[in-house]
Amino acid sequence: MRSLTLLSFVAFLFFAVNDVQAQNDDSGDALIGVWQPSHGKARIKVDKISGKYYGKIVWLREPNDPDTGEPKLDKNNPDESMQNVPLRGYRMLKDFEYVGDGVWENGTIYDPENGKTYSCVIKLKDDNTLDIRGYIGVKTFGRTDVWKRLEMKKKK
Repeated sequence: MRSLTLLSFVAFLFFAVNDVQAQNDDSGDALIGVWQPSHGKARIKVDKISGKYYGKIVWLREPNDPDTGEPKLDKNNPDESMQNVPLRGYRMLKDFEYVGDGVWENGTIYDPENGKTYSCVIKLKDDNTLDIRGYIGVKTFGRTDVWKRLEMKKKK
């Protein structure tokens, strides 16, 4: 009887731990959706690809260059081979991992206005608000922007 109780307890722990892990994995998906930075010049769609989170520009307030009428390009990119790539569709958030408690880390954010890439941490303030902190080296010496959700992920 004692071994049956012990076996039941071990089975309970196994399923409880797996259930908590599954909940943690799904809660990271709260980042998925379309977000607008505070400047309102762009909209970023965040998706999960192979367990990491990425965001690409899907809308620009001014999608075309005023001088040429052509789509805006990544002209500030330090990599000359990327300077002819259109900004719309550009992946500016890369490699974020959900670490728990509404926080995604270990990723980078690219700023097309200056062509620089920064380390970044994303914090979910509420269902529709993100704090995006870009920094070089130490988080203390960074800048935080507030993004608002425009569209939620589609329910499966």
